[in-house]
Amino acid sequence: MNKKDLKRFKTALEQKRDAITNATGKKPHWENMEDTRHGDFVDQASDDNEIHVNLRLLQIDAKLLRAIEAAIERIDNDNYGICSICEEEISLARLKAVPWTSVCIACKEKKTA
Repeated sequence: MNKKDLKRFKTALEQKRDAITNATGKKPHWENMEDTRHGDFVDQASDDNEIHVNLRLLQIDAKLLRAIEAAIERIDNDNYGICSICEEEISLARLKAVPWTSVCIACKEKKTA
């Protein structure tokens, strides 16, 4: 992979990382709630469900951030675009679709099968 492609991927990864960290830096709405136990059981269940959904989204963001940071580290260490399983090159099409990936499509399919 040439340096121009690497720079483009690194920029895209850094922008995605910054977008996630800026979005997760905002105070979640439930921290503004003084007492979530107002209303009937349906209202309470709805509030609880919303909190669980928001927590799950934060977990997904954290996992994505770890993958993005690892990809940036691979760029810095000159091994970006190499599958961590079979050590073959990851296609540019796959990297464009999922720039934080560490596995080629063939290994990903084997992994999920």
